[in-house]
Amino acid sequence: MPNIKIFSGSSHPDLSQKIADRLGLELAKVVTKKFSNQETCVEIGESVRGEDVYIVQSGCGEINDNLMELLIMINACKIASASRVTAVIPCFPYARQDKKDKVGSRAPISAKLVANMLSVSGADHIITMDLHASQIQGFFDIPVDNLYAEPAVLKWIKENIPEWKNSIIVSPDAGGAKRVTSIADRLNVDFALIHKERKKANEVDRMVLVGDVTGRVAILVDDMADTCGTICHAAISKLISAGATKVYAILTHGIFSGPAITRINNACFEAVVVTNTIPQEEKMKHCPKIQVIDISMILAEAIRRTHNGESVSYLFSHVPL
Repeated sequence: MPNIKIFSGSSHPDLSQKIADRLGLELAKVVTKKFSNQETCVEIGESVRGEDVYIVQSGCGEINDNLMELLIMINACKIASASRVTAVIPCFPYARQDKKDKVGSRAPISAKLVANMLSVSGADHIITMDLHASQIQGFFDIPVDNLYAEPAVLKWIKENIPEWKNSIIVSPDAGGAKRVTSIADRLNVDFALIHKERKKANEVDRMVLVGDVTGRVAILVDDMADTCGTICHAAISKLISAGATKVYAILTHGIFSGPAITRINNACFEAVVVTNTIPQEEKMKHCPKIQVIDISMILAEAIRRTHNGESVSYLFSHVPL
């Protein structure tokens, strides 16, 4: 593949390496370091003039440092005369701050700010996965490809849950209803949803289950799990008590901050399945229930198709072989 360079930020080198291996490329040379006053310094180690550049950086770990590093890398490539710079952001940072939640609230819409920062730094194209709200694509004036983990999730369910035909797909909140109905349709099973009310962020007040899970395998599906309060509460107090035989959780972005790991270990999940948009090695050591679906081939194929000017929509319903 001529004229393409793939750079890795420091947030998820393992995923970047898998993407490069899949494409049969070497990762391009870049050195990212910090000065003693904690300013980020990026040195691009090879020529990018006239090249099609892809920078892989996920919104995880030290989120603000990694975002800044991405912006600096985009800008460094842009002013070094790269012909096109694409930011590959598997997990989009600040995606949950996408609206003013209450009437007359003074909350920021940080997702829009991040979109502006990426555009101003010189990004020409964004590739991301399972945005928290797909309207975030409209915060940009540049093309955004929002890929879905859904095909990989369907494959995992069919291969790893023997009784999947007697399952019910459950959304832990109304916001994920669309995602869940889509998976339920593709598997030809029923769906249920849990209505929740939040008094404040990261804390759920009360929940109501809508749908019948009696005697079925419940599969909770969501785009992300942060402190895991919602999914653990849903599994323990709602699904098991409503007669579900087993509970699985499948989440695209496993952020798992704060008490998440303890909560999962104490909850009655058969498995908590996440993709590797965020590194999971450390968390898997402390929690045997966590299993990982590799989505590097989806991102790699999106990069290959974008570079060759092919359509990416095939990936919305298929896992590349």
